[in-house]
Amino acid sequence: MRITISGMPGSGKTTVARMLVDRLKLKHHYMGAIRRNIAKERGITLDELNKQSESDPETDKLVDDYLIKLGKTEDNFVAEGRTASYFIPHSIRVFMDADLRVAAERIFKDMYEKGKLEERNEKSGSTVDEEVKNLKARIASDKLRYRKYYNIDIFDRDLYDLWIDTTNLSPEDVVDEILAFITSSGQKNSKQ
Repeated sequence: MRITISGMPGSGKTTVARMLVDRLKLKHHYMGAIRRNIAKERGITLDELNKQSESDPETDKLVDDYLIKLGKTEDNFVAEGRTASYFIPHSIRVFMDADLRVAAERIFKDMYEKGKLEERNEKSGSTVDEEVKNLKARIASDKLRYRKYYNIDIFDRDLYDLWIDTTNLSPEDVVDEILAFITSSGQKNSKQ
């Protein structure tokens, strides 16, 4: 079984991916960690790396080549990343959406209340309103890069089998919805 998860920042992708991995006994491939590590190695934030990537596709290509290889060589995984559904089309392709303010509140809480500021390695707002502004810039950068390099809109519903608005759902609810979709559509294995 191959599940790809994409979505808005702050929609709960990583939490849900980890829960699916535990429930289904699959391997987890997290593209955000790869990009965050690249940024840390360069001594910059994820946001600064995204900005650089708008004119230099090198770091996006590293992640995307990883996804292409993964889709050709492995099975039984959850791949989490903005372009995962595009580069691994023979998968159960999930998009997780969320209201921008709720997403910003989740990220703000993650960084400040849960102490994950260093782990996330991204520009942090000192208020939720600043975090909303940061998210808008990040989404704009993602849209620009993937349109420029691959001529795709990663926010196009047609790229996905299942689109979930997580704004008012718990991670457990989202996992249950994904598992129900898999069961109801008979997608126990990769799509052919």
